[in-house]
Amino acid sequence: MKIEVTDKNGSGILYKFAEAIGASIRGRFIDIPEHLGEGYMTGFTWGNELRMMIRNYYLKEDIRVERKNEAAEASDKVIFLLSGIFDFPNDKNQMAFEQANVIICAQSVSSVMEMPQNTFFRSVTIAASKSYLKEKFGDLKHPVIVSILEAKDNFVFETDISTNIIATSGEILRQTVPEILENHFYKLKCEELLCHIFALLLQRDETPTSGIHINDIKAIYAVKYQLQSNLDKAPDIASLAKEAGMSEPKMRKLFKQTFGKGVFEYYQNVRMQEAARLLKENHLSVSEVGYQLGFTNLSHFSRVFEQHIGQKPKKYSKASF
Repeated sequence: MKIEVTDKNGSGILYKFAEAIGASIRGRFIDIPEHLGEGYMTGFTWGNELRMMIRNYYLKEDIRVERKNEAAEASDKVIFLLSGIFDFPNDKNQMAFEQANVIICAQSVSSVMEMPQNTFFRSVTIAASKSYLKEKFGDLKHPVIVSILEAKDNFVFETDISTNIIATSGEILRQTVPEILENHFYKLKCEELLCHIFALLLQRDETPTSGIHINDIKAIYAVKYQLQSNLDKAPDIASLAKEAGMSEPKMRKLFKQTFGKGVFEYYQNVRMQEAARLLKENHLSVSEVGYQLGFTNLSHFSRVFEQHIGQKPKKYSKASF
């Protein structure tokens, strides 16, 4: 299903999306129609400075949302998309996961959101004005944070989620305060999530950043997709740079600027996250996982796994049952 929505005033697409799919509205909740899936969306707005949307649903068919924001050129909003941050429901174990990460970007003029079928979307999207962010975080002089608050061009940064983000997100999902306090509670949790995100950005190398053209953003994300799709093969930097249409130094620079890790470091981290998933969810043996991910030396696999996950794979596997 293809849906086109236009946001004329920068207020977001929540209700426009709901109208397009024929969702019913229950107070502040928008329920996904039964023929399309199950779950809900909800959101909060605090003036023109801050808003938050919560997605907690799965779909029975692919949906592609093409969003055009007619107010974006004049907008100073920064978007924080926190994906895969809620615990995965046990009764939906046949569903795919969203990739768990945080993407921070300028509010774009137009964007495409792909929502594959049989995938559970459990995410929070925060839109905050730069004036609001400067008031809260303007004293942080880290180059990445400064570039977010002062950027006049396109930018995108991506980071892993943290245990603090997961904990705060769980509190959002399970909130138990009286209805009269909900608005205040969710604003505090929204600001708490922003604090945790900026705490992660402070851990990055203090390397100056630069604006990035939209075509380079697409190329860098194509490199990321190549790495994720070939976890059993070490990355070939020259080939990746050629496919991206960049010199090797430029690709390395923009990749590390965007993801906070070098190409090989990122590849190895994703590789070990996949190893952990295969051990925990698919219950494969350590040797099966190691060989599947391209390791010929299982002792080396065990050392790399422990560096990234904090436990040896055999111990991790036993703890997962």
